[in-house]
Amino acid sequence: MNTPQGPQPYRHNQPPPSPQYRQPPPPQRPYPPPPPPQQYRPGPPPPQQYRPPPQQYGQPPAPQHPAHQPTPYGQPGEGIVINTQFFPLAWLLFFFKPKIAVDGQEVPVSGWGRTHVPARPGQHHVHVHVPYFLPPKLGPADTTADVRPGQAAELEYKAPLWSFSAGSLGVGPQKYNGVGITIAIVLIPFVLLFLLFVLMFVVAAI
Repeated sequence: MNTPQGPQPYRHNQPPPSPQYRQPPPPQRPYPPPPPPQQYRPGPPPPQQYRPPPQQYGQPPAPQHPAHQPTPYGQPGEGIVINTQFFPLAWLLFFFKPKIAVDGQEVPVSGWGRTHVPARPGQHHVHVHVPYFLPPKLGPADTTADVRPGQAAELEYKAPLWSFSAGSLGVGPQKYNGVGITIAIVLIPFVLLFLLFVLMFVVAAI
């Protein structure tokens, strides 16, 4: 095809224009991998301060005794041991518990037998009796117990066989009071019955 500028040469054999050179992008530095997640480990709990329990309204605070302070009743093993007994024929006394008082203070008694009363070293007044019908206090007895440090004073109490006799209390062995009068009272009916038979025999012989 002809143009106003003149005939154009044939461009069939001309090489295509080379593309523009593009510089490749610089290599990127790889980022370091993220650190692995750390597992949570709970630490030791903080020390708790001691808080005394709340006091109830109207109650006085409880006294605190040091560990080395002795108890008001002395060391373990110190005190007075009272062994209470009664005569087997007086079996009715089994249903009554003896009363024991140390220095005027009555102590709990579970029954007949050995009763341990805590007490500090020194001398103590001991009183024992048996509540009864008649008299109201059967066999009252008193004595003084000498408590040594670290030891227990052993006492023995025996209820009287005669209700109106005094009991025996002290370091054992003790005896039963009222045995003679009890035997006499028991023998009196037999003696009177024997005399009655003798009198009847004499009258019949006359």
